[in-house]
Amino acid sequence: MGRNCVLTLSCPDAPGIVHAVTGFLVDQQCTIVQSQQFTDPGSGTFFMRVQFARVDGGALAVAGLRGAFTDTSALFGMTWRMVDAAERQRVVIMVSRFAHCLNDLLFRTSVGELNLDVVAVVSNHPDLGRLADSYDVPFRHIPVTPDTKPQAEAALLDMVRDEQVDLVVLARYMQILSDDLCKQLEGRAINIHHSMLPSFKGARPYHQAHARGVKHIGATAHYVTADLDEGPIIEQELMRVDHSMTAEEFAAHGREVECRALARAVRWHTENRVALNGTKTVVLQ
Repeated sequence: MGRNCVLTLSCPDAPGIVHAVTGFLVDQQCTIVQSQQFTDPGSGTFFMRVQFARVDGGALAVAGLRGAFTDTSALFGMTWRMVDAAERQRVVIMVSRFAHCLNDLLFRTSVGELNLDVVAVVSNHPDLGRLADSYDVPFRHIPVTPDTKPQAEAALLDMVRDEQVDLVVLARYMQILSDDLCKQLEGRAINIHHSMLPSFKGARPYHQAHARGVKHIGATAHYVTADLDEGPIIEQELMRVDHSMTAEEFAAHGREVECRALARAVRWHTENRVALNGTKTVVLQ
């Protein structure tokens, strides 16, 4: 039992929602630590995230609080989740041969910046096994060819189920996931790509950008969907570049912004700050 809980909810906007939630917390002898809310005027949907603790600072019985909140949630037709704020989400990180995003996530986790339990690093190449080993994280090499792709994706899903994985992070994993796998991981798989899409697709995008005299480079972290690189956006990062830089410098800056955007997206997701809102997200910071 933890000392802080997080309640996230969404429902059709209506008078009295905040009053009902805060009233519930008062009845449970709890006090609010953080609270963020937003109403989307387009859809009329209300979103809220509340982090709370007991007034006396004692441990919270999450299961009991969930049961007690059922009546309040039913009153407003809420979709909701209540979790222990200290609970570490179980994560699989998928990579190919680019190490920067993987190293960044593992380092941030090792120093406590990200509250993750990385249960495995999965790759279609063996190259980054030593990096995973240096952080004492299990490494699994699952080769992928056109003929073995169904078996490889089945092995990944078996791992997700067996290890009770909460989130899959594609940290420059250079394989296109099947529509079926995207559906299986809907809302719990995050990808990172360079923001020049769709202008510079394919190999060496930063070199393509350099050749065209691009003035800004960036990266986008988004949820994975069957529509390639078009899932709901969680975070974007931007950096100015200019004519004096080489293509290699473009690529180096690109790696930097990719790391920053992905780390923030993973942190916000695992802190239960991201809510899906149709084809976009609401990030309650």
